[in-house]
Amino acid sequence: MEIGQKVKVFRLRDRVSPPVVKRLGQVGVIQSFKMTDASGVGVVVKFEDNFSTWFFEDELRVEQ
Repeated sequence: MEIGQKVKVFRLRDRVSPPVVKRLGQVGVIQSFKMTDASGVGVVVKFEDNFSTWFFEDELRVEQ
């Protein structure tokens, strides 16, 4: 995964807030990466409506 790539949210690993649940199945663009609690790297995704949040890499699929 690289900054600028389009990704689709295809699953959610943990319980999350309703605004994040709403993103399931949506496509956004990778904006940056962030360190999580030592268990890996998070991916910050921005959507068409300018909402952005982070996901674990295994919650996303790269769109072609």
